Amino acid sequence: MNKQAVLTEKRDGVGLMTLNRSEQLNTLTIPMLEAMEVALRNLEGDTEVRVIVVTGTGDRAFIAGGDIADLSSRRALAHYGEFGAVVHRVFNQFEACDKVTIAAVNGWALGGGTEFLLTLDLRLVAAEAKLGLPEINLGLFPGGGGSQRLMRQIPLCHAKEWMFTGEHITAAQAVAVGLCNRAVPRERLLADALSLAQRIAKKSSFTLKLLKRAMRQGAEMPLSAALAHEQALISLVMESGDAHEGCRAFFEKRQSVFSGK
Repeated sequence: MNKQAVLTEKRDGVGLMTLNRSEQLNTLTIPMLEAMEVALRNLEGDTEVRVIVVTGTGDRAFIAGGDIADLSSRRALAHYGEFGAVVHRVFNQFEACDKVTIAAVNGWALGGGTEFLLTLDLRLVAAEAKLGLPEINLGLFPGGGGSQRLMRQIPLCHAKEWMFTGEHITAAQAVAVGLCNRAVPRERLLADALSLAQRIAKKSSFTLKLLKRAMRQGAEMPLSAALAHEQALISLVMESGDAHEGCRAFFEKRQSVFSGK
């Protein structure tokens, strides 16, 4: 890559990650995925960053999928041990991130783009953007987590239809089934995503971290175990300074000032 594939900056407690291979439509290659991994590690480790927003440069593509020429060159064992291992590792790290993540989908999010979207917490999408899992049209199926995550996040019949047909999904359709939070005019997309991020950044980072863990881990448990897990984590929250600050602020009729501890 001749230029930095992923850009990062900080804005008032928000880390902005911008995918920066617009000429290649931000298609996923191993170097691109590794650049995303490094950017996430840096933002997650920065104590000044409390929420992470991910977007792409330009207005054509968020992530337009994998590099088809690269895909065509792979065979089973090489794919499993190389690209497949990297894409799952990186996507799992985004999904497990303790900080709240927000997607600002500025254009096409196809194939791996939609699969990546499924690992992020909140999703704002430009009204003109298109999403979808078109792998079936290449004789493939979603192999970056899409065949498993999508059916856990939207009704199964919609997940099957989209994967079986490979058709593009409009922003309105994505919002209607709960895949995305809302569609907004393209010119407002980043501003709206940053505004949402900054509202969340004012909350307790410690409580948000444990809330995310309760939801993410609880989703894989039977309800009885998940409720016990919730009970343990909220008890840890009750021991925090932020919980007591929030209660004091309520009685003192002022805004809470959370320290993340």
